[in-house]
Amino acid sequence: MIEAYREDFTAFSANGGGSPDWVADVRRTAFDRFTTLGFPTMRNEDWHFTSAAAVAEREFRLMLAPGGEVKETDLAPFTFGHPEWPTLVFVNGHFAPDLSTLDALPAGVRVMELARAWRDSPDVLRRHLTKLAAYDEHSFTALNTAFMYDGAVVQIEANCSVAKPIHLLFVSDALAAKGVSHPRNLILAQHHSDITILESYVALGSATYFTNAVTEVAIDDSATVRHYRIQRESSRAFHIGTAQVHQARDSHYISFSFATGAALSRINIYTVLDGPGAGSTLNGLYMVDGEQHVDHQTRIEHAQPNCFSREVYKGILDGASHGVFNGKVYVHPVAQKTDGKQSNNNLLLSDKARIDTKPQLEIFADDVKCTHGATVGRIDELALFYMKSRGIDARVARQLLTYAFAAEVLEQIELEPVRLGLEEMTLIRFTNAEQEVGNRESGIGNLESGSRPLAVSDS
Repeated sequence: MIEAYREDFTAFSANGGGSPDWVADVRRTAFDRFTTLGFPTMRNEDWHFTSAAAVAEREFRLMLAPGGEVKETDLAPFTFGHPEWPTLVFVNGHFAPDLSTLDALPAGVRVMELARAWRDSPDVLRRHLTKLAAYDEHSFTALNTAFMYDGAVVQIEANCSVAKPIHLLFVSDALAAKGVSHPRNLILAQHHSDITILESYVALGSATYFTNAVTEVAIDDSATVRHYRIQRESSRAFHIGTAQVHQARDSHYISFSFATGAALSRINIYTVLDGPGAGSTLNGLYMVDGEQHVDHQTRIEHAQPNCFSREVYKGILDGASHGVFNGKVYVHPVAQKTDGKQSNNNLLLSDKARIDTKPQLEIFADDVKCTHGATVGRIDELALFYMKSRGIDARVARQLLTYAFAAEVLEQIELEPVRLGLEEMTLIRFTNAEQEVGNRESGIGNLESGSRPLAVSDS
């Protein structure tokens, strides 16, 4: 279906979207690269366990106008009880100013939609945009770059600390059916700054559509970026998301990926620790059932000495779902004193659910401390027996054990409203509670924090 993208690119290029001339050259180069690469196949090592055919064989057309009649009340379930947080809302890939709230931005922070940044910050975009997310090797990044038009640009000045998170909320509604959007985000944190970014992809309805998102994050010396990425797309949707991060000396990137939606989702998180003392913390939870397919690919590149990385991903798979985890820690020869730990733990709730997990270490330095591991298991029958012996119904015991397995990694989320909201969403999912996820007016419920994991057996 590349021809459909070619037709859309011709029409899109003729319009230009008010972007500078240099952008047109980048888009053309990226689209040419996409047509050369084509869609990835399972012969590609990075796509060995995930087929992109479901995306490649469908005709998704570019959504040239936002359309839709999304109301502020429609967004309540996705704001975690804090609609006052600085929020950029995008509907079907287009900025929705009437739904966005940027009045509470503190001094030292600039947040705007990409379509405006073309006009107001062209020099910043020229210095940073497309410099991290390479499109010469990755088909979907090339496709995103070719069609980049809207998304978010977040800039935080040096020595500035932002208490409230910046929420980037991407909403797809019924009018997104058979459409594709290519959100492009750029986050720039100058030295000694501190900011939290919440990047959410959600659906109103059950349309079939394709989201192809790219986020570039540049973190200067001694700056900290917390990046929470939430994927709650339609169960019929397709989602490809990439975060490409560059870290300078003594910087810290803290990431959490929560994925529970989409028929097929692929989430790539790549970070380069390019200054001594830098650290990365990547955590995530994926929960799928039915015939859902979820794929997480992470790459932590230790390019300088005395850096650390921590990574914990957990998966819960039910029905005939399929999960994939491929985490790579790459240590350059110069990166002595590297300290890296990585683990992927999975809980299978049915005989048909399956997981392909592949944690990897590639080490070319001799003075390092690196470990990695993976587990695949089912509910621990001994723990189940213990709970039943205390009078707990077997079904309830299984649900509580499943929730406890997830709660361990959810507790790593520092932003309390998000942690509580995702804990409640997880609890409801595994206890078949009749109430909705969160309160429709507050966005979260009353679940208290502090849950502790119970035993899960490994196979």
